[in-house]
Amino acid sequence: MTVDGALACAVVDYGTGMLLGSAGGGIDLELAAGGNTEVMRSKVKTIQMLGLDDAIEDILITLGKQYHLIRPLAKSSDLFAYYVLDKTKANLALARRKLVDVGDALEV
Repeated sequence: MTVDGALACAVVDYGTGMLLGSAGGGIDLELAAGGNTEVMRSKVKTIQMLGLDDAIEDILITLGKQYHLIRPLAKSSDLFAYYVLDKTKANLALARRKLVDVGDALEV
């Protein structure tokens, strides 16, 4: 939440869609956790159907006023981080870098 423009962040269990921890507000993070779990599942399924030998680094969803970033955690493949940013205030490159750093360091 220290990045300019950060509105909310969460850690989500990919298997259940359950919100494990969150900070910030302005969005229903419980609902977002479940919805973004479906986004992750859909993309993983598509990668498998295409026969790609690859993995998701992150998923960026650009809205009119916000960026939504989804990133699997490095140490827990069944968890992902979810980050909501104000598009007018956030530096997307810095926010993505911060999400990498936090995701690599987070112990669950």
